[in-house]
Amino acid sequence: MTDKLHPYVTAAGREMADGKLDRREFLRVATLLGVGASAAYSMAGLSMPAMAQGAPRKGGTVRLGMRVQDLSNPATYSWIESANAARQVVEYLTITGVDNVTRPNLIEKWEASPDLKSWKMSLRKDVKWRKGGRNFTADDAIWNLKRHLDPATGSSTVGLLRAFILENYELDEIDPKTQKKKVSARLWDANAIRKVDDFTFEINGKIPNLGIPEAMFHYPLLMLDPAEGGKFGVGSNGTGAYDMVELEVGKRAVFTARKDGYWGQGPWIDRLEIVDLGDDAAAQVSALASKQVDMIYQGAVSTLPTVERLPHVQVNMVDTGYTAVARVQPVKPFDDKRVRQALRYATDTEAVLKAAHRGLGKPGEHHHVSPAHPEYANIGFMKRDVAKAKALLAEAGFPNGLDTEIACRPQPDWELLAVQTMVEQWKEAGLRVKINVMPSAQYWDVWTKVPFGFTTWAHRPLGVMVLGLAYRTGAAWNESNWSNKEFDALLAEAEGYLDVEKRRAVMAKIEQIMLDDGPAVVPVWRAVFNYTDKKIKGYKIHPSIYIDFKDVWLEG
Repeated sequence: MTDKLHPYVTAAGREMADGKLDRREFLRVATLLGVGASAAYSMAGLSMPAMAQGAPRKGGTVRLGMRVQDLSNPATYSWIESANAARQVVEYLTITGVDNVTRPNLIEKWEASPDLKSWKMSLRKDVKWRKGGRNFTADDAIWNLKRHLDPATGSSTVGLLRAFILENYELDEIDPKTQKKKVSARLWDANAIRKVDDFTFEINGKIPNLGIPEAMFHYPLLMLDPAEGGKFGVGSNGTGAYDMVELEVGKRAVFTARKDGYWGQGPWIDRLEIVDLGDDAAAQVSALASKQVDMIYQGAVSTLPTVERLPHVQVNMVDTGYTAVARVQPVKPFDDKRVRQALRYATDTEAVLKAAHRGLGKPGEHHHVSPAHPEYANIGFMKRDVAKAKALLAEAGFPNGLDTEIACRPQPDWELLAVQTMVEQWKEAGLRVKINVMPSAQYWDVWTKVPFGFTTWAHRPLGVMVLGLAYRTGAAWNESNWSNKEFDALLAEAEGYLDVEKRRAVMAKIEQIMLDDGPAVVPVWRAVFNYTDKKIKGYKIHPSIYIDFKDVWLEG
């Protein structure tokens, strides 16, 4: 087997033996480079995680309390709730588990070239579309990938993979703000995504990228039937375990188990009902307590003590890189980096964590790379310094402080609590900030448009993934419209290093740029939690709160 391994797996094995590489990081690297999960766990001297909880039992209905959103265009999803609904019907090429290990899904196996520029993807041959019974093929995968990588689609996948597989080019259209030609992006080469045969294709980049299998599990990157033109709704075709039979936005969605036989294990439950309980955390707990629902997608800090006393309910919790960021756009007064720095210096993240999230998690460090990420670099904690914040504001031309407004959501409740805590802290430095609380649905209509907003960001297994999605120049999810050429270049470099020490050295520079010039205050790293009825088995909370109901069954 050794002569078939990617050369870095052998090198990583030596580094692990010498104590230079953590076993968990070796496990993640080995699986990314095509080693099966069971073999990788064995090589790392670790035991596979147990998920047994008894033998699965078929039958029954599960009712999930979660927002029911417009699901019509998965490529542009910006809420995990949307993906959690659609993923019951349509699936991903890969899947990153609760253990942070990425495994094959619709892909059976993958192979990376020694330079990490080329990835060969071999599809399973037993996956069939629910309608028509035809195989899921390389043509289907390539159509979906090319659609996501076309900037006109509006998919955040562009930001994730732009440096790897896209090139910039000038349009004939003039940007009225800069008076220069507008710039778009396209695949860098005609063979960037190449069909090998009906069940095999290649992804060929212009530079190395360590995380292509993980990128294939980016939550909007669901594999749709090309015949449906990228749209999704009731009755849509899929390779997944369920069929969506009802959807009423803001109220409920209903899914029934596939009758023609699913290619994977499960599904065990016959019916899934998603019930929209709105933003009121108390109403959510009331529905759980009275057994109107069996599960709440995401728990609220204010209701946790109450739920812990419910005898039939299980609290599921995990530490993550989940957060929310107070980010600004480059408009006055935030176009001056000293004002952005002042926001960070005026924030006591340890106090925010205690006040807003009961201390569950870790204080944020303002560079959006979490200690949960393997390439996290400890460059020193940015302590609160009100005098420094005031001096920076004075240098920027605001000796008497300034007045502005931040937009945020009321739920989950910790977000508003965090904003309220930071606003009081900022006030001491002369940053007088009014809070504009918007209903969640309204905020997500404008989250990329408001000059100053507080936006939730889910956990990703790699820090480079988060940074590519949220801060790379031109990325669809770059809500701050921040652009820094040095940051972009260093991020592209970091994406090419499997060696975590090399990546961490580059990440240290990136983190410092975020502290010096970046657009965000990152107050906390959250421990995420949710609630399930104890009769639900086969479920373990995912760091990104992804939910796949094909794995769930009900206790008899």
